[in-house]
Amino acid sequence: MAMPPWLTIIGIGESGADGLSSTCRAALAQAEFVMGARRHLSLLPALSCPLIEWPVPFADGIAQLLEKRGRRVVMLASGDPFWFGAGNSVTRHLSPCEWIAHPAPSTFSLAAARLGWALQDVACLGLHAAPLERVRPHLSPRQRLFILLRDGDAMTELADYLTHKGFAQSRLHIMERLGGPHERVRCVTAAAMMPMDIVHPVMVGVAVAGDGPALPGTSGLPDGMFHHDGQITKSPVRALTLSALAPRPGELLWDIGAGSGSIAIEWLLAHAANRAIAIEADPVRADRARANALALGMDRLTVISGHAPDALPASQPPDAVFIGGGLSPMLLGRLRDDLPCGTRLVANAVTLESEALLIAWHGRHGGTLLRIELADAAPLGSRHGWRSRYPVVQWSVTL
Repeated sequence: MAMPPWLTIIGIGESGADGLSSTCRAALAQAEFVMGARRHLSLLPALSCPLIEWPVPFADGIAQLLEKRGRRVVMLASGDPFWFGAGNSVTRHLSPCEWIAHPAPSTFSLAAARLGWALQDVACLGLHAAPLERVRPHLSPRQRLFILLRDGDAMTELADYLTHKGFAQSRLHIMERLGGPHERVRCVTAAAMMPMDIVHPVMVGVAVAGDGPALPGTSGLPDGMFHHDGQITKSPVRALTLSALAPRPGELLWDIGAGSGSIAIEWLLAHAANRAIAIEADPVRADRARANALALGMDRLTVISGHAPDALPASQPPDAVFIGGGLSPMLLGRLRDDLPCGTRLVANAVTLESEALLIAWHGRHGGTLLRIELADAAPLGSRHGWRSRYPVVQWSVTL
């Protein structure tokens, strides 16, 4: 006969025990231990079992929880534990038969109910422990955002960020302690003075407005959106390169010779589940790639400072590889020998030597060769003429 779950995860809101079901109340009454943040524990009535305050950092609490495996334990979490909550951080260490969860309405659901915004049409972000720059891809007029913030200071930082990016007219619906007796909702613009008495937990609904630059939804961002020293795959070529790489949700890219990181960053922008590792030999450029990724809200980019192939990661193999710099027979040979069948490889060449190398490898391994020739209109006396750029030869192949 199967044993009942030893861990009960209870989502708790600002209404505290008053908002708990009879099932949750029974679990609390039978618990040998109750673990949760100090704020959550303070919302409970007096209990006979020990109360354990969840430590900081959060990971230390997981170890403490797992030490009590087999005892009757209740873990408290905010609202819905599996919607920007702590649920998955714990359950990934357990088998399905070891736990059961009872969610409460999430802060996002409560915010939608207060403002009348359709939740499926709103971008939902948890930034209480993440950089504010993650909001950057969503900054476009008429967009709506729900953002979890850590406190009132973060609210001021968000307003300053929006103003700096050209979206000072955005309306900010500041929502505090949603669902509880001390709930409060106020509305200001990003350019206004923020209230000084904002109380945690904080949710803000942002109705984006302003004339700041929005990120295009297609590949080939303007070059000016990246800091670079000239070592960058230019916008039109980048668009063709991303098309050849064909990012799919959840895939991993290796961007070798990343330069400014533009290819890896646009790969990440293609889908929220995508991952990318940039390998760059020049430490200054590697730092610049990290800064570019953060500025565009893609702080999840991993940057390795080192020379390929020696610096290639030994972890999970990629789904796609782009070679923008450091092209050599050794690198191509290493990728051919080490990567699994089905890996997509795209390499760009500008010099005659690199072009000859790609032509030779195309002859042996097939794939597609594309010669990209671009020209820009430039002044020619009192008129204009075409000024050609260096041609780029692109080889794309599935290993």
